[in-house]
This record gives sequence, structure tokens and C-alpha cells, in this order.
Amino acid sequence: MTTPSFITLSEYLNQHCQHQPELAAVLLDTAATCIDIARSLRSANISGLHGVHGDINIQGEDQKKLDVHSNNLFMAMMRRQSTIAAMASEEDPTFTMNDAARVDAPYLMAFDPLDGSSNLESNISVGSIFSVLPRPAGDITEQSFFQPGSAQLAAGYVMYGPATLLYLSIGKGCIAFTLDEKLNQDNQQPAEFVLSHTDFHIPELTEYAINHSNRRFWLPAIQQYIEDSEAGIEGPLGMNYNMRWVASMVAEASRILSRGGVFLYPRDNKDPSKAGRIRLLYEASPIAFLIEQAGGACTDGEQRMLDVIPTTLHQRIGVIFGSADEVEKIAGYHR
Repeated sequence: MTTPSFITLSEYLNQHCQHQPELAAVLLDTAATCIDIARSLRSANISGLHGVHGDINIQGEDQKKLDVHSNNLFMAMMRRQSTIAAMASEEDPTFTMNDAARVDAPYLMAFDPLDGSSNLESNISVGSIFSVLPRPAGDITEQSFFQPGSAQLAAGYVMYGPATLLYLSIGKGCIAFTLDEKLNQDNQQPAEFVLSHTDFHIPELTEYAINHSNRRFWLPAIQQYIEDSEAGIEGPLGMNYNMRWVASMVAEASRILSRGGVFLYPRDNKDPSKAGRIRLLYEASPIAFLIEQAGGACTDGEQRMLDVIPTTLHQRIGVIFGSADEVEKIAGYHR
């Protein structure tokens, strides 16, 4: 990873999306939407946006007021973009058509408006995850979104932490931008994302992140991998491992991109009706796209994540991602 000279998101997209100006416009508006969400998060304690909204979303979870607010901001963004034919949100039971779309609108979007919102009261980093897909020919149905992650035209997430960071890939590597609120204060122009990290390449690191409270439910392959990791340098893996667990997908992905190691939220037996805990369309596929663009790997334990074709809008899946060698090692335990 290198630190580049000063360049804004709009300048980067103008340079790298010369033949896809409509995609650049969608990504710029997505970034602007996330700036609005970042500001809402900062003022939530005094603006009445903290707390539970009172509804249960399609995932069976209590919706936070900020979940609903962030979802509404993304939907408003869609209606400003005539190139987005429809959007699918983790918060909604089905996809939403864009009434303002052109007849030939070329894009679909899938997004998680506020990933990790259960951490809001603890002031732990949360984020917005998004994926841009090509629109298939014909009428739009749920099946239009059932594309492998490898079909994504762009994917990214914004992490709202000590700094507001936009991690992005348009298929030309994985980079990150930092929100600079002061950049244009003198001439009263809006804040803008500034390129701050280029050429992410996930390093090898003997560090794993997993929720140990689920240990009794893990499948044998994961139990054996963790047992061997805990054995340290004297064990079969011959290395001393560190353990981390933030319980925020975007924070875990950011640490992996910067430090290396591996993140595991594998399929387990805690709820046999679910084939995992992570949402394929809204979390696993876009994160996998970024991770592979940074030289890492992502799998469900048996299959490359970007090869998985969804069968429902809210399909869940087990996820293992991080340093390519370590992910392959874990896949070997499954084999």
C-alpha cells in the first residue's frame, strides 16, 4: 500500500472511468449519500436518530432509526440517477424499481445501508456497503439480481469511524479515500473524498478474527483449524496466532486490508435453517470483490465467493476472507 499525491474521488473516476461516465456518476452520488449518512451518525445523539425505529426488518432484526434513515437516503439517491433501474436493500423484503429510470438504464444496485447498526450505542465503527451490477436484458425481476459476485462492475463500502473512509474497486485494484470536511471550506464547496490509500495488497499475518462464543456450533473443519491455531508454534501449523474480533463487518474488512490475517464467520449448526450468517448480495459479494482486488481470497469454505450465484435476495452464507494463503489453508481443512 502506498500513499498517493492529492487526488479527489471525482478526479480519480474521471480518469479511470473515461469510457463509463454513467458508472462514475453513480459512484459519486453514492459517495455523497454516504457523506450525508456520516453527518447523521455524528449528530444522532442530539437529533433524535438514535434508538429503535419500532419495526422488524426482513432479516428478523429490530430496525434502528438510523437504519431506516440511511435506507431512505440510498433510495433518494437512486431516484436521482436515471441509470439505476432498480435497487435491492438488506432492509427491504423485495427490490425497488426506480420510477425515474431510463428505459435503457444499465445498472442494478444492492446495498446494506448501515451495516453493524447493533454497535451504534457502543460507538463502534459501522458502515454502508454497496454493489453495482449490470442490468440483464428483459424485464426486471428478483432473478435479475441473481448474478455471481464476479459480475460486479464496482463495489465498495464506507466505514464511519475515527475517519470516514471509502473503500472502492472498479475492477482495477482496491483503493481507499478519506473524507476531508475542511478541503473546500474557504470557497464553501462541499466536503469531498480524497485518495489516501492505493495499491492495497493484503499481507500475510498470523491473525484471525472469529466469534468464539459460537465454538460449540462450529463445523468440524473450523473447530480443527482454530484448535491447531491455538496450539501455536508447537502445533501442526507451526505459528503463533493472535485473535481479533470487532463484530463489525466493515471494521473487520478494513483491518484485513491494512494488516492481513483472516476473518471467519463460517456456517455453523446454531440455526440449521440458515446456511450462514452473512448476507450474500449485500455483504459477502461486495467485500469479496474488494478482497480479491487486493490480492486476497474469499470463500464459503468450499467455493470461491465470487462464483456463488444467489438464489434469493436475502440469502445468507458462511464467509472466510483474508490473506490468500491462510484462506486456502482453511479451505484445505474443509476438503
